[in-house]
Amino acid sequence: MDDLGWQALAVALTILGGAWTFYAARNRGAAATVRGAGLTLLPAAALFTGTLEMVGRMGGAVADWATGFVFSPVVWLGVAMGVLGLLLLLGAGWLDRRSGGGSAKKPEHLAPADRGAPAIPDDLADIEALLRKRGIT
Repeated sequence: MDDLGWQALAVALTILGGAWTFYAARNRGAAATVRGAGLTLLPAAALFTGTLEMVGRMGGAVADWATGFVFSPVVWLGVAMGVLGLLLLLGAGWLDRRSGGGSAKKPEHLAPADRGAPAIPDDLADIEALLRKRGIT
């Protein structure tokens, strides 16, 4: 769209905002009137700062992307592959839980001790000895 198109859009939005402000002034009270006046100024401000054109370009880019996304078989192949990959990862986790632990070896400090007492890492053994010495178990 050229500059004249953006100007026409800004004028149209300003006129709509002015109509809403007039309606608000007659029916809704002072706060709605001030809010309507503020909204009426925004399209003109967006035109003068170039924001209106930027938002239009961004909307066009998003629409082009969405159209390409919906109508491209390659994109849908990628979506299907992604969904299949996630399903395989979830299935592997389910199989791991179902089999009772999986293939990963548990760390030594988490493995149960042979004598029935819980295994204590080396760095906690000193603390345990001090607690026993003080009579705390």
